[in-house]
Amino acid sequence: MASPDLESPWLSLSSTDESFRESFNIRMEKGNTADIFPVLEVPTSSVSYKCNIPKPPPLPDKACTKFKYQKRLVDCSVVPKESKDTWDKLFKEAHGADVYIITEDLSCIPAHSIFLSIASPALGNILQQSKVKDGIRYIKIPGVPCEAVYVFIRFLYSSCYEEEDLKKFVLHLLVLSHSFLVPPLKRVCINYLEHGWLTKENVIDVLQLARNCDVPRLSFICVRMVVKDFKSISSTQGWIVMKRANPALEQELVEAVVEEDSRKQERLRKMEERKVYLQLHEAMEALLHICRDGCRTIGPRDKKLKGSQVACNFLACKGLEALVRHFSNCKARVPGGCVHCKRMWQLLELHSRMCNEPDICKVPLCRHLKEKMQQNSKKDEAKWTLLVSKVITAKKALGPFSARHAGLS
Repeated sequence: MASPDLESPWLSLSSTDESFRESFNIRMEKGNTADIFPVLEVPTSSVSYKCNIPKPPPLPDKACTKFKYQKRLVDCSVVPKESKDTWDKLFKEAHGADVYIITEDLSCIPAHSIFLSIASPALGNILQQSKVKDGIRYIKIPGVPCEAVYVFIRFLYSSCYEEEDLKKFVLHLLVLSHSFLVPPLKRVCINYLEHGWLTKENVIDVLQLARNCDVPRLSFICVRMVVKDFKSISSTQGWIVMKRANPALEQELVEAVVEEDSRKQERLRKMEERKVYLQLHEAMEALLHICRDGCRTIGPRDKKLKGSQVACNFLACKGLEALVRHFSNCKARVPGGCVHCKRMWQLLELHSRMCNEPDICKVPLCRHLKEKMQQNSKKDEAKWTLLVSKVITAKKALGPFSARHAGLS
């Protein structure tokens, strides 16, 4: 924290000792309980209106929200289940099929060229270039299991699939949907991968596949998962294979982990720094509260103090009260004295720099310290200016409805 050094010498203010002591009324009085304020009750009217006013309509049902209404509109536009069943039946029975799709294990899946061309422009181009033999076109889809190709072609017909098939072949289906330009199936695969399917064992494989299939959001999720659990993921078989086959990706992930760790350390440092500034702000508010209103057994001489009061809203009051008591009685109060007195001098100096009304301010030495600022060196003045700006920023960050401001009302 860029604050003035507590060990730096302070200006001699021996002539102001009595001024500080005379500003406070420090005593203990027993007694009086806190005032009890009457609770304001809302008066009720005895007048009743006997007009023939119809009853208002009932409130809309909870289900009739904007979201639900939009959902019903979307559901109305969905293809009926009967139509899907018809297209699914057409694919399974392969009646009038004019295309055979050859898979990795040389199996043949019959299909209809018109469906394939409409559902997938890429397949339509392949069909136009394929050779016709006995009225049948033959195309090959190698590199993926036959079952995955079957699920893929079925989706082109009816957008239907079984959950078990999707779980088993989701990576193959993602590749097929990307390669043959089938956005609906690609969205289904991405959604499934993003919601619960990723594990530390497969995240590296999914990351590489997401990069190759142009899925930036899924890639980002994978990278965040690696950064979050780097120790476990870096010991998996997928990481070992990736390290050997794609060292550039390994370097990128390691750098991401290092960068995230640096950001985390920076966030912690800023949080601790902000905490200190907030404590100083609370001390400034508590000091003003004690000098203006008095608190428990300490305060200005023109206030009648009560020995027993409810808990104070200013969190720093208890510690500041003890500090003021010590400062008023300490024989080493002059600069260069005890540590507690130095802290009190620092609070008084900080307040004087933040106070905009030194002529009417009730904090001791406020005006005197403000006049002494001109004697400070440029280096000390720069430190104080930075400290004041940090405390003011922390104060603004609390907002107008902060619990800390509740005590000001």
